[in-house]
Amino acid sequence: MKGIISTFPALALVAALGLSGCASHHGLPDTDAPSWPDTGYDVKHNLSFTPPDWPDVLNADLYLPDRPPSGQRPVVLLVHGGGWERRSRDDMTGIAEDLAGRGFAVMNIDYRFAPTHRFPAQLHDLQVAMHWLREHSEHYGLDRNRISAFGFSSGAHLVALMALVASSDSELNIPYGGPETRPVAVVAGGTPADLRAFGSGKLIRQFLGGEQSDMPDVYRRASPLAHVTPEAPPFFIFHGAMDMLVPVEQARWLRTALDEHGVETEFYEMHLRGHITSFLTSGNAVDRATDFLLRHTSPPPAANQSAQTAAGSAPQ
Repeated sequence: MKGIISTFPALALVAALGLSGCASHHGLPDTDAPSWPDTGYDVKHNLSFTPPDWPDVLNADLYLPDRPPSGQRPVVLLVHGGGWERRSRDDMTGIAEDLAGRGFAVMNIDYRFAPTHRFPAQLHDLQVAMHWLREHSEHYGLDRNRISAFGFSSGAHLVALMALVASSDSELNIPYGGPETRPVAVVAGGTPADLRAFGSGKLIRQFLGGEQSDMPDVYRRASPLAHVTPEAPPFFIFHGAMDMLVPVEQARWLRTALDEHGVETEFYEMHLRGHITSFLTSGNAVDRATDFLLRHTSPPPAANQSAQTAAGSAPQ
């Protein structure tokens, strides 16, 4: 996959030489993904999406593919990793380009970092980004009813948490969340799904502000696994089977919880991958995740037919 490999060239070379594309894909649907032709796209760089009174001004790059016949583009909110404390949206440029080339508008965002800003500040950043997309949908030709979310590592934690919180009656919906922040589908790679299982490591302490023994409810509230309900959106989960930073059991626990609540899931387990290599060699996973998003964001056949009919009868 273009873009990601160039982000970390030395590690990417090792990954490319040492790893093949072997993986197990569980939960495959009976139907193929809709076939969308590749398309060109433009990029609006450094758009501010935070309210005027936000503690920090946060920016995003908005990828806008050529308009479909309906005139409205499906959207993906894209969120980078980095242990909630570092990195930038530049890490996700390759994925943004791939998604935009398949017809998705992509909002690739930054968010506030710990320890300067602690949970739930990062969740709030994602929630206001979702509201921004809805509020600016008409201006940019976005379909506000077809917004999905994609994240890796801490970014996957944040998109999963946002989606599951928005699908529940959690107090974390106040004051910035709610149903408008629920994506129609989620892609989560290398996801820390249950922060309670990590003890009180440095990154967790920085993010949450203390030891688990002193604040068990905060650890619970910050864990996506604690917010799973039958109303959760479909999930595509990918994870390295040899991940030592975020053990693959985290992905399995999340998939099991979603399955038990009747939520559609696909699980793409990448053999012989650790945490970083599952990102550097995530091309096949991203391709499969894109197919998943296409299945969940394509208009129903009747809508496609109506759009084609309208386009054919429009004045030339």
